[in-house]
Amino acid sequence: MKRSAWAILLAVLGSNASAECRDDRVTIDGDFGRVSFTVQVADDVPERAQGLMNVERMDTLAGMLFVYDAPQSVAFWMENTLIPLDMIFARSDGTVLAIHENAVPMDRTPIPGGDDVQFVLEVNGGLVDRLGIEVGDRMQHPSIGVGAALPCP
Repeated sequence: MKRSAWAILLAVLGSNASAECRDDRVTIDGDFGRVSFTVQVADDVPERAQGLMNVERMDTLAGMLFVYDAPQSVAFWMENTLIPLDMIFARSDGTVLAIHENAVPMDRTPIPGGDDVQFVLEVNGGLVDRLGIEVGDRMQHPSIGVGAALPCP
């Protein structure tokens, strides 16, 4: 399926919940349109350390949102991660700062997200390209709070 067809299909599938701002949902808005992912939130050290290790499969529009207390430099690796992942790194206002596509399962090579990262969304590998998500797109989640580029309604 072409990228634009994927973007339309997934945006439509995810659009039903995009008006809601809930802890278990992240919405991304950009030139491609809008898509929502059902997420688990990792907002403390043990949850962030575990991440998606040992997960054998995720639904298409599922993922994990890593939330840090303050903007910082972050790097991830794929040790004990069994599926390829796309990583979407965002600033404190939810603006996408960097993207790493198709991280290789079980690889221990650090994947830096840059400086000034407060949120990282991990989704199934290949979705970023298929949807057309790009640096500069905006992420919505209740954790983003005051000053969000895409505020909760």
